[in-house]
Amino acid sequence: MTEMKTASAKNKASKTGIDTGSSSVQISALTARINELTEHLKENKKDHMARRGLLAMVGRRKKLLKYIANKDSNGYLALIKKLGLRR
Repeated sequence: MTEMKTASAKNKASKTGIDTGSSSVQISALTARINELTEHLKENKKDHMARRGLLAMVGRRKKLLKYIANKDSNGYLALIKKLGLRR
C-alpha cells in the first residue's frame, strides 16, 4: 500500500493535523488496507497468507469499532458513515 493512500485515509479521520494514533485514524488506515487487500485477493485466490493477514486486520478493526461504539456512539455512527462501512 502506498504511503499516500495511508496518509489520505488518516487525514480523513484525524481530528487534528498530527493525529496518528487515535482509534478513528487507526480504523481509517485499516479500512484502506483491507480494501486494497480485498482487491488483491480477487485476482490471487490462492494467496493464503494475504487472506490470513486480511482476517487479522478485519478482527482488529472490529475490536476498535466496538471500543468507539462503547465510548462515543455518535462518533461511531459518523465514522462508519464516513468510511462507508455497514453497521
